[in-house]
Amino acid sequence: MSDKTINSKEEKKTEELELKPGMTVRIHQKIKELNSKGEEKERIQYFEGMIIARKHKKEIGATITVRKVSNGVGVEKIFPLNLPTIDKIEVKKIATVRRSKLYFLKRGYKKRLKEKVIR
Repeated sequence: MSDKTINSKEEKKTEELELKPGMTVRIHQKIKELNSKGEEKERIQYFEGMIIARKHKKEIGATITVRKVSNGVGVEKIFPLNLPTIDKIEVKKIATVRRSKLYFLKRGYKKRLKEKVIR
């Protein structure tokens, strides 16, 4: 038996993925809704954007900030990596960046980042 056992799906998910700023990711999240009859339904909704920050590295409370531009409006979401409602995280593209926090992208950075398409 090894000292490090992975008990839940969430811990395995963060172990195998090395999420870094500059990656374009698609985060699938389970959403519970009530329909008109009062029944609770569950569906999966995804949020696709670029990671502009990662905080707390490998700790339990680690988070990533994902940003996208929707209809000309910038939208940011902060996802805790150990959130039980996160179903999966897909990496779409990887951009070459030299910073750990990409907050300069908020202020209308004009140049394009050099990206490599994964899938």
